[in-house]
Amino acid sequence: MTRAPIDPTLERLLDAALPHVAFDGWSPVTFDAAVADSGVDPALAKASCPRGVVDLAIAYHQRGDAAMVAALQEADLSGMRFRDKVAHALRLRLQVIDDKEAVRRGTTLFALPHMAGDGAKLIWGTADAIWNALGDTSRDVNWYTKRMTLSGVYSSVVLYWLGDDSVDIQATDAFIERRIDNVMQFEKFKA
Repeated sequence: MTRAPIDPTLERLLDAALPHVAFDGWSPVTFDAAVADSGVDPALAKASCPRGVVDLAIAYHQRGDAAMVAALQEADLSGMRFRDKVAHALRLRLQVIDDKEAVRRGTTLFALPHMAGDGAKLIWGTADAIWNALGDTSRDVNWYTKRMTLSGVYSSVVLYWLGDDSVDIQATDAFIERRIDNVMQFEKFKA
């Protein structure tokens, strides 16, 4: 899945919104503050974000995916087993997050029943970005099962990470290893 770059107006709005998210969540109040703080014309802001703050929350998630892909492309993965490459990609995805509270608030937003479809698409998009960055060439049912499995792993990792207060997220690192081990056990069982 190739992602188009985020347009500059959306970037300005997103940067202006982030300081407000911790206090007001991904809400209309945050969107209005972002428009005011960014200096973007309200009509242009609405054209860039027809769904308001939801589009900003989606852009924030996609910005993280793009940063993770860039970090993966720069990383030396040559000496790693494939399972370690996937675990490294998950760690990179967490490392590129610059605002944990924005993720927490986004998780809350996309857990709402009417937003669950968007949340699922974002998680699937992250899994797809990881597999594509790692060179996945499958074009059969494996394409779907790989992304479905990694979507489950990624979503559980994010929820665990949100509650992790260990030093250097060591508990989350261990959690990632356990989840990857669980997937590998399942794959051995399937074989």
